Amino acid sequence: MASVVEKVIRGAVSRVFSGIASFNRHWLPVPDGPYPYFTGLHQPAAAEYTEENLAVTGTLPPELDGRYLRIGPNPLHRDTRGHHWFVGDGMVHGIRLQGGRARWYRNRYVRTRKVEDALNLPMAPGPHRGRFDNVNTALVSVAGSAWALVEAGSAPVRLGDDLEQQTYDDFGGTLQGPFSAHPHRDPVTGDLHAICYRGDEPDSVRHVVVGPDGRVRRELRIPIAHGPMVHDCAVTGRYVVVLDLPVTFSMKSMLSGQYFPYRWNPAHPARVGLLPKDGGVGDIAWIPVDPCFVFHTANAYDTADGQVVLDAVVYDRVFDGSTHGPASNPRGLERWTIDPTAQTVSRRLVDTAPQEFPRIDDRRGGLPHRFVWTLGLPDTFTPDIVGATHLFRHDLHTGERQRHDFGAGHAPGEFVFVPRHAAADEGDGWLVGLVIDAAADATDLVVLDALRFEGEPVASVRIPHRVPVGFHGEWFPAR
Repeated sequence: MASVVEKVIRGAVSRVFSGIASFNRHWLPVPDGPYPYFTGLHQPAAAEYTEENLAVTGTLPPELDGRYLRIGPNPLHRDTRGHHWFVGDGMVHGIRLQGGRARWYRNRYVRTRKVEDALNLPMAPGPHRGRFDNVNTALVSVAGSAWALVEAGSAPVRLGDDLEQQTYDDFGGTLQGPFSAHPHRDPVTGDLHAICYRGDEPDSVRHVVVGPDGRVRRELRIPIAHGPMVHDCAVTGRYVVVLDLPVTFSMKSMLSGQYFPYRWNPAHPARVGLLPKDGGVGDIAWIPVDPCFVFHTANAYDTADGQVVLDAVVYDRVFDGSTHGPASNPRGLERWTIDPTAQTVSRRLVDTAPQEFPRIDDRRGGLPHRFVWTLGLPDTFTPDIVGATHLFRHDLHTGERQRHDFGAGHAPGEFVFVPRHAAADEGDGWLVGLVIDAAADATDLVVLDALRFEGEPVASVRIPHRVPVGFHGEWFPAR
């Protein structure tokens, strides 16, 4: 009986997404004035570009041999009714560094059905899963290739080295459901652990494990209420940390034509799950936490006395006002100490400044870490959520916070850490990311020395147009 009901719900949701929501968008009010997620720093790139031998200021470290890739939304159409920042058409931006030179820059749409129809560009092959094929959120390395990711729908997209080749790939047919934007790598096995969800499975999420060979080796369905949005998770030596928080699927929002049908739900109890990495549903320790929301975790690790430490950027609540973007400032960077025996979560504010996109030295993933780098946000929320001009460096051993400011009119995005060499100490390396130069309507790929965080950049690569505000980036070393 349950399977029949589930099929009926899934069919209804699918029909709503493909029909009713599309119809109702025409009845939604159009916002007054310029729409913030189509203008300013968010204004979409006008075309796909290929630039070679880009201008470099300073000296690019020759050790930086590889590609920096960044993905985000680049809406093809400017219909504001029902639009949400999170659902814009995916575009990947890439810069190839080699031998102290910036060999090329390319930006390419993810080749969806919509891109094929709108731009007459051939759709990428592979399993598109109906109309849910937009991929726009994050990137990860799996089995020697770069993959573009999204949650709650499409299969990932495997990218060629020059971004020209794209293939929708459900890990060779081994992925049975949706994937996640934020899988986390096991520090010992190299497995990727993800918590995955989608709107037509409102009664469960899935723990998916992808092996280093790029094939799914485990897919555990976990019963859960109300269809929560689980944007991120964390992994430790023993556990996968599951965040079951009060942002849930909203049928009302979907029926009204909203492309992003998730809303703050005060009736949904907030809790944290500690799932043994190869355990079953009955092995999960569910621990209550005060209502809040987490988009991004920095890292988690086990302590000697059996507790789990989690560092994350935390919000009091989100998606309870604007239907176009997050519209809420975070509380700041917090440290949670989770005690499965006492069934408690102790929360400590590390830094109250508005910030997002926490990153660590990824070699410390699932292990105790010292440093967290974050993107500073404006003191008061604006739609240009990355419109501040600074980054933070948190030393969790000393409690010191450093700030790197790029100056007025220069808006950075997420920066990623690249170690100086494989055996370098934690935090010894470079921070790499994109910075919009608003006055010049251009963008720089900036390289900072992580040991001299507050100092001048080591180098910058000029991209002669503005790369719009995006989501996540990653460094892919040359093979």
